[in-house]
Amino acid sequence: MAEHVHLAVTLDGSGAHPGSWRAPGAEAHQLTTAAHWQRLIAEAEAGLLDFVTLADSFALHRGHPGTDRASGGLDSVLLASRLAPTTRSIGLLPTATVTHTEPFHVSKAIATLDYVSNGRAGVVLRTTADPDEAALFGRRRFPDDPAVLADLASEALDFATVLGLLWDSWEDDAEIRDVATGRFIDRDKLHYIDFAGDHFSVRGPAITPRPPQGRPLIAATGGHPTDLRVIGRGADLGFISPRDVDDAVRAVDAVSTAHSDAGREIADPALLFVDLFVVLATTVSEAEDRRAQLDEWAGEPFTPDTAVVVGTPTGLADEIERWAGVEGISGIRLHPAALSEDLHAITREVVPELQHRNRFRDRYTELTLRGHLGLPRPANRFATGKAGVA
Repeated sequence: MAEHVHLAVTLDGSGAHPGSWRAPGAEAHQLTTAAHWQRLIAEAEAGLLDFVTLADSFALHRGHPGTDRASGGLDSVLLASRLAPTTRSIGLLPTATVTHTEPFHVSKAIATLDYVSNGRAGVVLRTTADPDEAALFGRRRFPDDPAVLADLASEALDFATVLGLLWDSWEDDAEIRDVATGRFIDRDKLHYIDFAGDHFSVRGPAITPRPPQGRPLIAATGGHPTDLRVIGRGADLGFISPRDVDDAVRAVDAVSTAHSDAGREIADPALLFVDLFVVLATTVSEAEDRRAQLDEWAGEPFTPDTAVVVGTPTGLADEIERWAGVEGISGIRLHPAALSEDLHAITREVVPELQHRNRFRDRYTELTLRGHLGLPRPANRFATGKAGVA
């Protein structure tokens, strides 16, 4: 029996294509309402997807409804906490731009999301050298130098390390709540993390008890060789955009090498998901027409950073199986071009096709995001004496 494929989607405004806000049913005026996002997350959960990622950045979004100007978006971490109580099973991974945020604050927010969702939280770590984003904060400048990418990757790795240590800084049984003695917390089971790296110095401990999953999942995108090292050394999930199968194999090898070099305490390297930008229709010709229309609405052809599938739901199922057949690839993250049309096609047509092939679940069987992905709940590093292991 073939293994089931792990499947996720990214939710980004009205879709991954900048012209998507003009698509039928997009309801672009609803993008900042909870109802819009509740409809999307409900559709994704109806399709039994493992998780959704919520895109976010400090840059303005292209294609403001009704104008040629850019628009803003909602904070993805806050949005995820709003959506979590409306869902029961699907995982939620908002995005944190680590270049301009602090790990202590993010650790608390994601721990809170893990509690609100009963163990279905994660976070996508994003780095950026965009000078416009940096100017919003006024603290940093980024020279036009490739070495900047390595520095940002190093910062992201420190960020991931601090997150894990803070989540472990409370042992699972630190809260004793002993009414007779008046002791609410066993102070011996709270730990200073005393992290001192090149980018952060964090003493800890956290101010939120250890999350339900122990450590919510940390994800990163591997758009550059330095990013692949971050995935191997500090992430549970990695999103890659290979050009072909050989490129995917090279990415798998790079992540595995980084994992081995780091001496991480988990036996296996990060789960790798291939990113696919998708435009779907009943026929390939209709899908091509849809993409052309989206490009026209955007004012120029759009070329995503990921592999592209323009075709039918059956054709996408074929592509998912092809990529999932590459050794070391655990799943696929789909980027629907226009959520109003492509998300529905994924959940109502692609998923049933994969189920027919016995390649996808027919119900949720686990309660947590780690459970969906077959990952164990990690032991607390302070309780086991492995606090020095990243």
